[in-house]
Amino acid sequence: TASPPRLVSMEELMETAKGVTNMALAHEIVVNGDFHIKPAELPEHSLEKKVRDIVHKAFWDCLEAQLQEEPPTYDHAIKLLGEIKETLLSFLLPGHTRLRNQITEVLDLDLIKQEAENGALDISKLVEFVIGMMGTLCAPARDEEIKRLKDIHEIVPLFRAIFSVLDLMKMDMANFAVTSIRPKLMQQSAEYERKKFQEFLEKQPNSLDLVTEWLQEAADDLVKLRCKKLLPHCGDDDGAAAGASALCSVAVQNQAYLKLLKWDHVNRPFPETVLMDQARFQEIQLELEQLLLTGTVLLVTFSAAGSALAGIPGFAEKIKTIVRVLLAGSFNMRESLATVGEKVCAELNGCLAQHGPAPLAADRETGLKGQIQAAANADNAICSLIDSRIQKFLGNYLASSHQKSLPALPGGLGPIQRELEEIAVKYVRLVNYNKMVFSPYYDAVLDKILTKDVSQHLEKSE
Repeated sequence: TASPPRLVSMEELMETAKGVTNMALAHEIVVNGDFHIKPAELPEHSLEKKVRDIVHKAFWDCLEAQLQEEPPTYDHAIKLLGEIKETLLSFLLPGHTRLRNQITEVLDLDLIKQEAENGALDISKLVEFVIGMMGTLCAPARDEEIKRLKDIHEIVPLFRAIFSVLDLMKMDMANFAVTSIRPKLMQQSAEYERKKFQEFLEKQPNSLDLVTEWLQEAADDLVKLRCKKLLPHCGDDDGAAAGASALCSVAVQNQAYLKLLKWDHVNRPFPETVLMDQARFQEIQLELEQLLLTGTVLLVTFSAAGSALAGIPGFAEKIKTIVRVLLAGSFNMRESLATVGEKVCAELNGCLAQHGPAPLAADRETGLKGQIQAAANADNAICSLIDSRIQKFLGNYLASSHQKSLPALPGGLGPIQRELEEIAVKYVRLVNYNKMVFSPYYDAVLDKILTKDVSQHLEKSE
């Protein structure tokens, strides 16, 4: 008899949702080196924005009306000073004793209330202290905002501007905290994700089937490459029993991660352990595809122009911009590349007319356009050459990711070096974190795969 369904309380459900959300946020902070907190912006004509604007206007209108009374009423202003005080105190570190005492002494709300009741409150003096303290505590990037505060002389607009800058300072502090905790968070997040995956694996024992298939294909790829003598053997015949060495395991994993950059996301499910990062790998894959076309266009363009373009600043960047803009969201690659060819030739001829001996002859221009448009062909030799060199660079970058020196850049990739290295950094960060989380599972799967390969190698030798 099937057991009755267990009722899940709302508290349990919310706690689970919170755990998943927290794990996703921690994962994003760890793998995204550019992660930072941004101000929340409501859509321009949304109901939420209209309501917020109405409430804010009513509040500031009320404050202005109180300050214009005879004598002025300071109830709202004192509440704002209290919020400002708490915000300033939140920016302080434990060792900021002197600043803490200053803020507490000057923004003593009880004393301020007494001064207001006796008509002795100098609100301008208090605001001046607040601006000075904000200048002391803010990041250098906020110096201009603090300087502009000093140019505002009306109290209500000044209060509004102060709170606006304080919100920016809060984000600065939060982003600084994110940067500070990232190393510690990386280890904790890895352990947490591994634990959750293990719980899932215990309920679904076949949850590593796709991972096994993925790693097996990577191992087969390496065997084929060794047969073609493109890669050294992991060991000779005498050491075949040691084929499942750590070095071979690392090589197989790296090859597997390179395969993710050529994945058919439409027709093939992603391996279970990298599923959370599928969108990130897909984004990197698309960036590399565009960079491949950019590198191809640059290579054939510089070849067509010869030495005439040597030393001309900014030309390569103009070509990159043309390719990036015209290929963005392209649905017909051949037509888009035809347009790229027209633009590139126009730019090239203009540059040659200004710096070189003469524009391209008509037949050479036609040939260049044809070469650029041919980049849409799947078997294009130039694209294949650039692609193999990009893959080689990424493989070397991945293999040397724990070393200080970067791998040498293959020939022909110089014009796209900066973009390629930026992608490589993002890609290797993603791979290394995934390895940190799931290496025990990869080691277990690869132990079986590599042991099997060794057994087959011994049988063939016999």
